[in-house]
Amino acid sequence: MATTDLVAAPVASPRRRTPTLREWLAPAIPGGALAGWLGPLLVTALAGFLRFYRLGSPHAVVFDETYYAKDALALWRFGWEHNTVDNADKMLIADRHADIWSDGPSFVAHPPMGKWMIAIGEWLFGATPFGWRFVPALVGTLSVLILCRVARRMTGSTLLGCAAGLLLALDGLQFVTSRAALLDIFVMFWVLAGFACLVNDRDRSRRQLAERIEGGDPSPYGPFLMHGWRWGAGVCLGLACATKWTGVFYIAGFGLMVVLWDYGARRAAAVRRPAAGTLLLEAGPAFVQLVVVAVVAYIASWWGWIFKPGGWGRGEVSGNPLWRPVEAMPDLWHYHKEMLHFHTGLDASHPYQSWPWDWPILRRPVAFFYNEPKSGCGAARCSREILGIGTPALWWGALAALVGVLLLWLVLRDWRAGAILMGFLAGWLTWFPSAFADRTMFLFYATPMIPFMVLAVVLVLGYLIGPASTTAGAHAASVPRADPPDFGHPLDDVPEGAGATAQRLQPPPPAGLRRVIGAAAAGAFLLVVLANFAYFYPILAAQTLPYDDWHARIWFGTWV
Repeated sequence: MATTDLVAAPVASPRRRTPTLREWLAPAIPGGALAGWLGPLLVTALAGFLRFYRLGSPHAVVFDETYYAKDALALWRFGWEHNTVDNADKMLIADRHADIWSDGPSFVAHPPMGKWMIAIGEWLFGATPFGWRFVPALVGTLSVLILCRVARRMTGSTLLGCAAGLLLALDGLQFVTSRAALLDIFVMFWVLAGFACLVNDRDRSRRQLAERIEGGDPSPYGPFLMHGWRWGAGVCLGLACATKWTGVFYIAGFGLMVVLWDYGARRAAAVRRPAAGTLLLEAGPAFVQLVVVAVVAYIASWWGWIFKPGGWGRGEVSGNPLWRPVEAMPDLWHYHKEMLHFHTGLDASHPYQSWPWDWPILRRPVAFFYNEPKSGCGAARCSREILGIGTPALWWGALAALVGVLLLWLVLRDWRAGAILMGFLAGWLTWFPSAFADRTMFLFYATPMIPFMVLAVVLVLGYLIGPASTTAGAHAASVPRADPPDFGHPLDDVPEGAGATAQRLQPPPPAGLRRVIGAAAAGAFLLVVLANFAYFYPILAAQTLPYDDWHARIWFGTWV
């Protein structure tokens, strides 16, 4: 979303142009297309190098890859998950075409989309560690590009957008889950892609609303808007659910969010009956775009199980392929009841389990891999580990930033703060009921929360820096100043009459000491995160270290 600072004349001029409604609702992002893409692409290239360098190391099955790498290969071969022999791990690494299959289909607890994505890498590069980690590394890298662009749109600053992408690239947990054949990185990717679609739609639909209102729309409810990007959001969020069911909480949270956005936009445009217009013209289509489309995308991910005979719980398969989706629905419903029973009854203890309230403070990370090589470190005892942990400087800084974002939403009513909180809470608070039921869970379940933690940090840094001084016709290249009239309704920026208009058009303060101090603080934070990531990198990427060096990076007893 572009900065909400409107066009202001130079400070010396006593006259200022009143903005058009279009500028009010959807101001342009400063800078050209080249600058808006070049910086994010450079940050993405760095993220890609970090994720693909030594991707096949360790040449072993790490943590839950023992399930998902095999399930992915079975999906590619059969269309549904298949049972494997006991020593399948070694055979997978040794030979892509090894006969690892035993008799019968396998019951699985998660939908197939993430495993289909893993299978693409195995098809391209074989059933090897590099092969089954290829697509996780790819989507982990692309997530950095998406976050750069969505942060740029939300703050109106290419620099802040690049800072967001850099912080995501330097997070330890996102890095580790990008280099392992697990499912959570795919949930994060599809949720972030869906969120980006919604933010983009917010800008475009507000511009469309302004054009229609300025054109003289006579309806007291306002015009009907297409919201084309929401179709893409529905597909992305459906695929998040098709990877893990936790995606459904983002559909609910983001659905509520866009309805509030729609109401705020109509109120800002002075539609006579904004609430009725939102309910009559916006809520129904939004339900179709975000819920119905998501359901269709979810069911489509089961195509192999639906159309091919032999899957777990799949009954008789019709000879007519067009009839198979219809006859499969009762079996698919039964399958999902069994999956739900599995998840609600999963309470077996695990040495690396943790609870949602542990996640933000990184109390209990997950050891994905650990061994002690006999040599290779120049010391008598060596260690080699992949520790699934976030970069502490980023996560602990994000805790403070989230408190700041909450205050921005409550006090200044900044729509961006509300959107960030919605994304974070949809991935965090929704785990609490399961935690009270003693369900087994792990820190890497928090992976979808990471982009919203980064956005919280970037929004707060933007406020610390403050807006740049502007000239006529230029927008501030930073987060707008925190004048209360700038932020209207929660989750929206809504004007409140001519007085607010006049106050909003006051010229921003000139760049000065505040911007120097704010920029220095922001730069220092980025450097601290970079240094912290570099320090932890050896135990994130399975490098061989002297045991004492490894132990120095284990800051707390709960990290072992």
